[in-house]
Amino acid sequence: MPKRFNTAGLCFPGKHYMVNPLKRLTQVKELINQELYFTLHAPRQTGKTTYLHALTRELNGEGKYIALVASVERAGVASIPVEKANEIFIDSIYSAAEIQLPENYRPENPVGKTYLDLKQYLKTWSRSQERPIVLLIDEIDALLDDVLISALRQFRDGYQSRPGSFPSSVVLVGVRDVREYKAQVTQGRRSLGTASPFNIKSDSLVLKNFSKEETFELLDQHGQETGQVFPPEVKEEIYRLGNGQPWLTNALARQVVTWILKENYALPITMDTVRQARQELIARRDTHLDSLADKLREDRVKKIIQAIINGDNLPNDVFDDDIAYVRDLGLVSSTSPLKFANPIYTEIITRIMASPIQESIPEEIQPPWFINADGTLNMEKLLKEFQKFYRRNSGAWLGRYEYIESAHHLLLMAFLHRIINSGGEIVREMAAGNGRLDILIKFRQEEFALELKIKRDRFTIEDGKEQLDRYLDRLGLKKGWLVIFDPADIEWEEKLYWQETVYNDKTIIMVGV
Repeated sequence: MPKRFNTAGLCFPGKHYMVNPLKRLTQVKELINQELYFTLHAPRQTGKTTYLHALTRELNGEGKYIALVASVERAGVASIPVEKANEIFIDSIYSAAEIQLPENYRPENPVGKTYLDLKQYLKTWSRSQERPIVLLIDEIDALLDDVLISALRQFRDGYQSRPGSFPSSVVLVGVRDVREYKAQVTQGRRSLGTASPFNIKSDSLVLKNFSKEETFELLDQHGQETGQVFPPEVKEEIYRLGNGQPWLTNALARQVVTWILKENYALPITMDTVRQARQELIARRDTHLDSLADKLREDRVKKIIQAIINGDNLPNDVFDDDIAYVRDLGLVSSTSPLKFANPIYTEIITRIMASPIQESIPEEIQPPWFINADGTLNMEKLLKEFQKFYRRNSGAWLGRYEYIESAHHLLLMAFLHRIINSGGEIVREMAAGNGRLDILIKFRQEEFALELKIKRDRFTIEDGKEQLDRYLDRLGLKKGWLVIFDPADIEWEEKLYWQETVYNDKTIIMVGV
């Protein structure tokens, strides 16, 4: 049976197409050889678990270390006593050792025995072995409150006894860096501040997304295995859509090969199949994509996401820790200015935020209203209908909407979703601090450029014309729409207008709402 693109759990070389995980992070073994303690973090579904197991297999195969990866996620329960958490730590380590290590390298079976804590258990194990122990603790950031502090302090306290009486190297693995861990010992009070008791940490490593070369290598494996080749333009599009995010890369390829082409390897892979895969992934919203919704409700996340959508500067109460947090979650890019991590996340996030509005759009507003007899999109009719919709509904929505800072933009995007998704695509370009939201609507063979701005001062309109002019230059278009939301408490007759002007040989239509 041919290998497959994997989107669930560990990757196995004999079953799945995979990029060599050990090449993705090459400095780890050097840190282990130096007997150092360090952290490794990356967003979910980026291949951390696959990497950890590949690393332990290699270390154990070399015969120099006893390497073990164990998860402490089961102890990540609110209000769990430290004593109970230590029992879970010990049981998790022994259970993992039963699977990963020969019997003579395992720690003691804890059944029927009593240990003071995890530190004593690891001390006993280390003293029983001639080889130094390398312990990789996965899901460390699932721990809460005193349990997290206790675990970090035990590793710190045992550090001086390594390697004879404690693991030679400990790697803490999670979604967030250890410096970002926040333990809530009491309601509303952070106990760890910006640092942690784990002050012997030497390095903090990040498992990054696939590079373009790694993405192409993964996709090429399918062609080598089956003869069904991903053409160059398709590989470029898959990389663009996922920006190398491992789960998205595999999910797009799997959707094309397994679900759209039904594993008929004689059929060609085309740009149309990738576009269909994108739409189906977004519509289906698998667990990985659906988990984004929970994070969007957190205040520290919401403020940053809304600033990106609006193009606003970040609020004064957004701190470096908050920015690091959304980056660690994988929601936004690691570059500046802040923007969403990839086009698929952009689509998912805006759909999630706009969905309550979209459900309230009157049923009679349907795509056929806005399609000309020749099948083209009537943008003037669409935006003029939105002006009516906005006047009738914005008062109710803007006062009670969860994402109030970006409600103006989301109202328009929800309206566009209803009309465009039946036969086109909406491409959004947004970043914190750029003062705007650029939208490109692709419908059949036409492209429509829109720029959305909130009127902040008397310079807004002129700034918007200049920005839209540059956007049109980049797209090679000669016509665009500048949608200006005016939050001022003035009469609707002043807010609603439709003005056509020429700016640098381009037609700009200003749509006031």
